Amino acid sequence: MADPRGFLKVRQRETQPRRPVPVRIMDWKEVYEAQEKGTLKAQAGRCMDCGIPFCHQGCPLGNLIPEWNDLMWRDKGEEAIERLHATNNFPEFTGRLCPAPCEASCVLGINQPAVTIKQVEVSIIDEAWDNGWVSPLPPARLTGKTVAVVGSGPAGLAVAQQLTRVGHTVAVYERDDKIGGLLRYGIPDFKMEKEQVDRRVEQMKAEGTRFRTGVAVGSDVTWEQLRRRYDAVVIATGATVPRDLPIPGRDLDGIHFAMDYLVPANRAVAGETIENQINAHGKHVVILGGGDTGADCLGTAHRHGAASVTTLAIGKQPPSERASHQPWPTFPTLFEVASAHEEGGERTYLASTVEFVGENGKLTGVKVAETEFVDGKRLPKAGTERIIPADLVFLSLGFTGAEPAGIAEQVHAEFDGRGNVARDGYYMTNTEGVFVAGDAGRGQSLIVWAIAEGRAAAAAVDKYLMGSTILPAPVAPTDRAIAVL
Repeated sequence: MADPRGFLKVRQRETQPRRPVPVRIMDWKEVYEAQEKGTLKAQAGRCMDCGIPFCHQGCPLGNLIPEWNDLMWRDKGEEAIERLHATNNFPEFTGRLCPAPCEASCVLGINQPAVTIKQVEVSIIDEAWDNGWVSPLPPARLTGKTVAVVGSGPAGLAVAQQLTRVGHTVAVYERDDKIGGLLRYGIPDFKMEKEQVDRRVEQMKAEGTRFRTGVAVGSDVTWEQLRRRYDAVVIATGATVPRDLPIPGRDLDGIHFAMDYLVPANRAVAGETIENQINAHGKHVVILGGGDTGADCLGTAHRHGAASVTTLAIGKQPPSERASHQPWPTFPTLFEVASAHEEGGERTYLASTVEFVGENGKLTGVKVAETEFVDGKRLPKAGTERIIPADLVFLSLGFTGAEPAGIAEQVHAEFDGRGNVARDGYYMTNTEGVFVAGDAGRGQSLIVWAIAEGRAAAAAVDKYLMGSTILPAPVAPTDRAIAVL
């Protein structure tokens, strides 16, 4: 199990180096640099012989973390990627974008900094790509069954790859011009360059998966047509309906949902010409919401050359260490400093947005007040109002569920009280043969949950089509816990 005394000899946790801020904000390349191999092996060697690897259950995919830590430490990269791919179709995605609940449940983390699991993971897959160890795995035979997957985010891609590999003919439908969903157009390149998506798509094409881009299911082709044409249909459209903030002044020019800013920015980085693109150059920007999407807006605004960027969060600043009600091995809510936060900007907590103010229909500022808690509710405290100058506001308040248009009318699928497509214990909607995976059925969640649900839904579809399955099902659709005993 790696170095038996590694956690005693190497007590310091060393993460990947980041490019200097003045350099990286001048381009859109990934922030992180590769770690020196000796340091990486030493960090992998900190993985201890803990007896019960709680990191397994901390990861929704059930990644075999101690095994590939050991193989990395022994410099057996080809074997390491085999063990990593055994549970995770796309470690280059999770290794860059997942918040690593596995590290929160690392046994070493009880009294030392946790093993740098995420860093070892991404290093294994990057080395595998560089050395040609990632090859297509086409099926040995075809079953004659056909499946349509609607949506090409991480859940849809995981469903498609799993079902293709067991011999089904799978077509992935994507309304955008390129495959990847939010991986393609929602995640900025400074977090993940799109080469990572492109080479996975090429691998999947070589395995036999078919891709249909620029097709909006529900209008260009109806859901009924898909159901007649395919033996099973999987809804993997994500939870893309943004949460709004209906307060006075919401109709002022200059207030945008986060994705209305990020998507065109990503397209521009890809070389497209974008008309009327929202650009933060020289402007005062306010971001409402302190999550990952807000950080993406922050980093993008820095690269656009914003005059100032302020991030407002309605709640309290999270603690820097575990709270007593979030003991190991649960996933704690902690104050995080993402790469975008290092680059500048102001972060303000306990800030309730009261009103958007403007002149002649154009935004000029945001009126905020201090948040106070009354009977468990967060309310603006009277007498604490102030106005923050703003030329642009980006609403990064999360998502309320899947887009119902088409799914409700054409599939006749039911929705739950949270705005998600309802499903049974086998990922099937109330319409036979129509399944749902990822955020569309789960609600906005982590990328690692999307891939895990994609793999599990693929097993359910395979069993539905063939009567049995050899595909793994890492999670049940009712499992909502993260790193909980």
